[in-house]
Amino acid sequence: MNYKLVWQDLFDQDKLDLNTWNIVTGGNGFGNNEDQYYTSQEKNLFIKDQTLHIVAYKEAYKQRNYTSAKISTKNKKLIKYGRIDVLAHVPRGMGTWPAIWLLGENINESGWPLCGEIDMMEHVGNHEGFFHYSLHSKTFNHNKRNQPTYIYEDQKLLDGFHLYRLDWEEDKISFYVDDKHMATFKKPQDATVEQWPFDQSFYFILNLAIGGSWGGYIDDSMFPVAFKIKHVKVYERSDEN
Repeated sequence: MNYKLVWQDLFDQDKLDLNTWNIVTGGNGFGNNEDQYYTSQEKNLFIKDQTLHIVAYKEAYKQRNYTSAKISTKNKKLIKYGRIDVLAHVPRGMGTWPAIWLLGENINESGWPLCGEIDMMEHVGNHEGFFHYSLHSKTFNHNKRNQPTYIYEDQKLLDGFHLYRLDWEEDKISFYVDDKHMATFKKPQDATVEQWPFDQSFYFILNLAIGGSWGGYIDDSMFPVAFKIKHVKVYERSDEN
């Protein structure tokens, strides 16, 4: 199978490329009772040594007691089928909840979960070393506790940078770490949009949540704590040799 690179961010500029990324701000819990306030403060989101740093702090900010950062490509860079590579260093620490994920571009019209969600990687510090790879749809989602999910334990993934990869085809979605196959979820036969919303464009998200309904207990002694990303690369299928 051949791919061609369609866009990438190597985080080799002094500032975040705002032609590609939106800085998401807010502290409404984001549907998960999360404890952080996502800010645009430079200390929460910066590039150093050709690496994007998303850094969480324990500090009072508006109605929250923690700050962090979240970025997305909504309305700027969309993805439909192909391959995504993310080279990232996942932090340790109880209460951390870093994620590499995608949402359907029609979320404003359809809402979640009908828009669809692809979780390339999630890790919660209260279950250290257990990595989650999931799909969510209206029929199958975490509120119903029936979403397709693969959980993989590897404590070494918390040491240094590792390559998280998504292969997205018309009839299946596959997850890889360091080129090792984790899981493949296949489109059900005669699937409706409520079962398989993954035939439309999605946008890409990186964030470090703190606490909440899944992040759980927060170890205040760990702050500041950083989620680091070296690159994001997006490829499309190509028939060229």
